[in-house]
Amino acid sequence: MARLAGVELPKEKRVEVGLTYIYGIGLSSSQKILKEAKVNPDTRVKDLTADQEQAIRKAMSEYVVEGDLRREVALNIKQLMEMGCYRGLRHRRGLPVRGQRTKTNARTRKGPRKVISKSKK
Repeated sequence: MARLAGVELPKEKRVEVGLTYIYGIGLSSSQKILKEAKVNPDTRVKDLTADQEQAIRKAMSEYVVEGDLRREVALNIKQLMEMGCYRGLRHRRGLPVRGQRTKTNARTRKGPRKVISKSKK
């Protein structure tokens, strides 16, 4: 039962993919960690030995992951909003931040449509 950085890794997956369940670790950084820890990426998470888990933990120690990374990102967004810069205003209003169009689409950021009745008086 592998638990790294406060996250339960899925037992049946390969270690290479299982590490990507940790926030802040993608496939490329997962491969680098396993190479540094000298662990075969094809082994399953359930087949990891205690020594291998410890080697992975040691290799992961130089990465900012999970809670610390989430906190850092949240503080960066908060700082943008306090500065009053364009990106901060877009975050504050709940609109797309990276230049996407908003006339159509953008439903993920804007939320469900507000229905305006078409009745006339």
